[in-house]
Amino acid sequence: MIPVPGFENARVAILGLGRSGLSAARALRQGGAIPVCWDDNPEARDRAADQGFEVFDLREGGAFDDIARLIVSPGIPHLYPAPNPVVVAAQAAGVPVDNDIGLFFRALAHAGWEAHDTLPRVVAVTGSNGKSTTSALIHHVLEASGRAAQLAGNIGRGVLDIDPPGDGGVVVLELSSYQTELARALTPDVAVFTNLSPDHLDRHGGMGGYFAAKRRLFAEGGPDRAVVGVDEPEGRFLAGQLSEGPGDDRVIRVSVAGKLGGPGWHVFARKGFLSEYRKGRQAGSIDLREIKGLPGAHNHQNACAAYAVCRTLGLAPRVIEQAFHSFAGLPHRSQLIAEAGGVAYVNDSKATNVDSAAKALSAFRNIRWICGGLQKDGGLEGLAPGLANVAKAYVIGREAAGFALGLPGIEAEVCTEMSTAVERAMAEAQPGETVLLAPAAASFDQYDNFEQRGVDFTQNVLARLPQA
Repeated sequence: MIPVPGFENARVAILGLGRSGLSAARALRQGGAIPVCWDDNPEARDRAADQGFEVFDLREGGAFDDIARLIVSPGIPHLYPAPNPVVVAAQAAGVPVDNDIGLFFRALAHAGWEAHDTLPRVVAVTGSNGKSTTSALIHHVLEASGRAAQLAGNIGRGVLDIDPPGDGGVVVLELSSYQTELARALTPDVAVFTNLSPDHLDRHGGMGGYFAAKRRLFAEGGPDRAVVGVDEPEGRFLAGQLSEGPGDDRVIRVSVAGKLGGPGWHVFARKGFLSEYRKGRQAGSIDLREIKGLPGAHNHQNACAAYAVCRTLGLAPRVIEQAFHSFAGLPHRSQLIAEAGGVAYVNDSKATNVDSAAKALSAFRNIRWICGGLQKDGGLEGLAPGLANVAKAYVIGREAAGFALGLPGIEAEVCTEMSTAVERAMAEAQPGETVLLAPAAASFDQYDNFEQRGVDFTQNVLARLPQA
C-alpha cells in the first residue's frame, strides 16, 4: 500500500466505497488521516464499518464543517449530467474535491526519491479504446525483460493498493476519463493517448468535454514523453499542442492509418508491419502478423503505443518483439477462446461501443457475429467499414429486434439470449470462419458488466464443443 501523507489528523471524506474508495480510505488512514466514509449502498457502508472506518451520512447539513477534502469514486458524477448532491455540498463549503489518482500522485511527490539510484517511472495510458490492452502489454514487456513493474488504475490493482515502487521500478496506470477529469495531481513520466471516439458523452457534456478530460493528463501533468495516436483530429491537435516543432522527439506520434514522415519520432503499422522512425531513419521494425495475442489493426495500434513507451524506457526493439510473442492478450478483448473444426471462437465482450466493435470486425474475415445489448447514443452507422466481413449477425439483448433493424445489408437473426445466439452461430459456422462476440453495445440490459457477458459467451461455446 502507498500511504497518503499531508492529511495527518485531518478528517477526509470518502464518497463511494467500491474498490477505489476503500483503497483510498485505507491509504489515507495509513498516512495519518481520519477517513469519513459514505455510500448510498448499505452493504458498502457495512463493509467500510467492518474495516473500522467511521461511516457518516455526507448528505446531512453541516457534514463538511470539519472536512479537509472529499475523495470521490470514478463512477460518481461531479458536473454532468448532474452533480451528486454530496459533491455540491462539498463545493458549497469550499472543500476541495479529488480522487484516488490525485492522491496517488500526491503521495509519490512526497516519496523519498533520494534513496533510489535509478528513479521509478510512472506510465499513464488513456484513450477511448485499447488502453487496457496497451497498459497490459507495456507491463508484460517490462516484466518479460526483467524490469520491476506494477499494473494498476482502471486495470489490475487499485492504484493505492500497489507497493511503493522500488529502485528503477515502473508503475503502469490505465486511466479512464472519469479518473483523469477530477484528479488534482497528474504527473506521469510518460503519458499515452491511444485514440478518441464518442463515449460517455452524457458524463462529459459532449465530445469536447470528453476530449478535455483526456487532455488533462498531458496539459496538467507535463510528461517527459507523450505517445499520441494521431489517426483522429483530436490526437493530431494534441500532438501539435505538445510539440515545439517537427523534430521535437518528446512527442512520439503513433498511427495505423499510414506511414508517418518528418524529422520527429514516429511509430506506425502498415499491412501488419510495425516501423519506428527517428530523424527520418528507420530505427526498428516488427512483423505483427503472426502475434496471436494482437490480432487486427486496432491491436496493431496498441502494439505501436506500447512499443513506443518501452523504447522511451530504454528497451531494445528485439527485446520488445520477443515479449510481444508471449503476450496472451486480455480476457474479453479479442480473446481467442477455442479453435475447433476450422472455426475460431473469439470473445471481444469489451467492444461496448460502435468504434471498438468496428475494429474487431475489421480484424477477422468470414464472421458469425454475435452483437447487441444496451445501445449507446450515436447509432450504428460507424459499423459500416467492418460489415463486409460479416457472414451473418446473431443479435442478443432486450431490444434485439430494434438493433437488428440498424444493420442494413447483412443477414441478421434475432436471438435475444446468448445461449440461442451461440447455438445458432455454431450450427451454421463453416471452416475458415470466426464466431465473434463484439456487441457494439453496453451489457447492462442483461448482465452486470461486460466481463459477465464474456464469461457467458465462453461457457456457452465450450459447453457445445466436442470434449477431447
